[in-house]
Amino acid sequence: MKKDIHPENYRLVVFKDMTNDYTFVTRSCAESTETIKHEDGNEYPLVKLDISHMSHPFFTGKEQYVDTAGRIDKFKNRYARHMKK
Repeated sequence: MKKDIHPENYRLVVFKDMTNDYTFVTRSCAESTETIKHEDGNEYPLVKLDISHMSHPFFTGKEQYVDTAGRIDKFKNRYARHMKK
């Protein structure tokens, strides 16, 4: 293996699915400014996810409506302004 190509900040991180509050701990070098106290009592960096295997339609078999960024409302507002012209 090549030397000095691996990240230095490889550590345990909590990933949180924001659609259903599911959390899991895994090793990652993802940047995070937030921390969270996990079920085991330890504090870890927190990375928020829009979707995970617990909310993805392929894995759950159910289709869910997820509009975390308000994209549909933004589109409707732009379309409404366009139609007024």
